[in-house]
Amino acid sequence: MNQHPIFSEHPGLIAVFAIAVLIMLLLDLGIFNKKSHVVTNKEAITWSLVWISLAMLFSGLVYYYAGSAKFYEFQSAYWIEKALSVDNLFVFILVFKFFDVANQNKHKVLFWGIIGALVLRAIFIFSGAFLIELTYLNKLLSLVGMPGFKYDVNLIMTAFGLFLVYAGIKSWSAGDEDDDEDYNNTRGARLIRRFFSVSDKYDGDKFFTFENGKKLATPLLVVVAVIEFTDLLFAVDSIPAIFAISNDPFILYTSNIFAILGLRALFFLLDNFIHLFSKLQYGLAIILAFIGVKMIISPFYHIESLYSLLVIGAVLIISVIASILLPEPKEA
Repeated sequence: MNQHPIFSEHPGLIAVFAIAVLIMLLLDLGIFNKKSHVVTNKEAITWSLVWISLAMLFSGLVYYYAGSAKFYEFQSAYWIEKALSVDNLFVFILVFKFFDVANQNKHKVLFWGIIGALVLRAIFIFSGAFLIELTYLNKLLSLVGMPGFKYDVNLIMTAFGLFLVYAGIKSWSAGDEDDDEDYNNTRGARLIRRFFSVSDKYDGDKFFTFENGKKLATPLLVVVAVIEFTDLLFAVDSIPAIFAISNDPFILYTSNIFAILGLRALFFLLDNFIHLFSKLQYGLAIILAFIGVKMIISPFYHIESLYSLLVIGAVLIISVIASILLPEPKEA
């Protein structure tokens, strides 16, 4: 794949993206969710549609200014991140249950978790694109005066592909081991306790409180740290996956962020209807393996982004239909 970054040809798109995200975040936290409250299904559906609509409108701008190829890359990367993030949300549900977080405080935790994700994803994507550009085998061989091969294999992309095939196989056979995990002993929780004394009690939606004149972190701050580290671990799957679609960091970052920003609303829907997505695990496993194979064979055979998008969409639809037709008991 040859890299033709959008930001070098259409810098106005960067401004549109940055302004749209900033305005929506300010509206979200400063107006619509200024006070902690329980998010209803109606509110969750409304915000899900808002974020998906914004992503589709932005992809329309990509199509208008950069053409159909970049449009399909954006769409494919967006739906890959959206799909893989659902698995992340299942773990978030377990984290909130473990720490017994009040429903009205979940939105605030997810908001600050997503703010952290905005920064971490930028680091991963732009550094990843830089490293991939440096690790084409023929380029490395030319540095030592050796002739190149007919097919220009990228070492990092091949390693990513092998890892994603392994992750897909592992995801297919994954059980319920997360259900019994002690999230108090995860790296995020230990990090907070290393720097702060932590209270045993919540104080509304506050991250810090005072007890006997001493400032303490509340368990809610611990939950934010656990959510951040959980997202960091899941990025190990999702970031390599989107590099199979494009090596344009602008396409990858914008699609990634639009997908992530809609996850809070999607979380509250999944929290209420989790039993209707029991087969999604297998769909995500197939998607991971498919993307891994696509990365491995890319030097020899290129699968167009449009066909990748169709495969991803078909697998997701089939897995959701299977979950609805063959539901597991709510208790499961």
